[in-house]
Amino acid sequence: MPVFNASDWLDECLQAILEQDFLDRMELSVYDDGSTDNSRELLERWRQRFEDRGRPMLISGHSSSSPRGVGFAKNQAVRQSSGRFLCFQDADDIMRPQRVRLQYEAAAANPNAIVGCKVCRVPEGSTERYTRWINSLSPEQLLTQVYTSHGPTVIMPTWFCSRDWFEKVGLFNEGGKGVPEDLLFFYQSLRRGGHVIRVDECLLVYRYHEHAATHSVLEETIWSHRVHFLQERVLSQWESFTVWNAGKQGRRLYRSLSATNQKKVKAFCDVDENKIQKGFYTYEESKERPKPRIPVLHFTNASPPFIVCVKLVSECVLFIHILTILFFIFCFHFIFYNFL
Repeated sequence: MPVFNASDWLDECLQAILEQDFLDRMELSVYDDGSTDNSRELLERWRQRFEDRGRPMLISGHSSSSPRGVGFAKNQAVRQSSGRFLCFQDADDIMRPQRVRLQYEAAAANPNAIVGCKVCRVPEGSTERYTRWINSLSPEQLLTQVYTSHGPTVIMPTWFCSRDWFEKVGLFNEGGKGVPEDLLFFYQSLRRGGHVIRVDECLLVYRYHEHAATHSVLEETIWSHRVHFLQERVLSQWESFTVWNAGKQGRRLYRSLSATNQKKVKAFCDVDENKIQKGFYTYEESKERPKPRIPVLHFTNASPPFIVCVKLVSECVLFIHILTILFFIFCFHFIFYNFL
């Protein structure tokens, strides 16, 4: 468990860990990333309580004035631990009593998987749409929506996996503040052939507050990583495709693509007659001469495969998502759809 200035939440977090109903051996490994409040003092106070329950509590950290970042702290906590399975916990969240037991059972049965769970959000109603998305994905969508989400389809504070799988995937990125270390690890797990599983119970109370580390990651950074992964895993296998949305977000996607994949865009399509009447989108920023001009078609005249770009507004913050990639496979006069 990484800790940085978490004194407001540590007592509640640690009490919940101590109350786990898991009966096998369990240890708590904590790394303090240079806290300037009394987090380290609180951790030391809790050590004896854990020892009295037969659960070792390993505490280390540094006192530098410069935090090394969440990825570094997580890696240090893993390195000093000894368990065959890893349950990741943020210091501002609260485990439900059955969390370790149920996720351990799932991870033991699926050793090459990242296992998540449903969450309950506090304060209640915060990030309502995002929370609903976290909890409502089907087992298939945990994989098919990896290109569309604002982060991993099972969120990092709920992760549980075998140590063997963690070591096969590799360490968290230690780039520090502003780096989405969870998303990068998640993508690498998928590259390694890993599975994604969710225990369909609320096993974590997931706290929203203005000091959360996730706020340091810019939307543009997330977008760049997602587009890169999309190009690597999908577009590299396509000879051409249509971008569904001739508006701002469709054009943004086009501009974010590599030159090779830009040339694969055979058209934009839309339902807005004003956009369609323009006939073309001209890529003004291009250094090519003449500048690329991509046709804008009515969707009924467009041909697959498509990348559909839409937007989701949540709590006055605009999050842009590539919501669906549709593969059209023509076989025996039938059309099959894969929603990615």
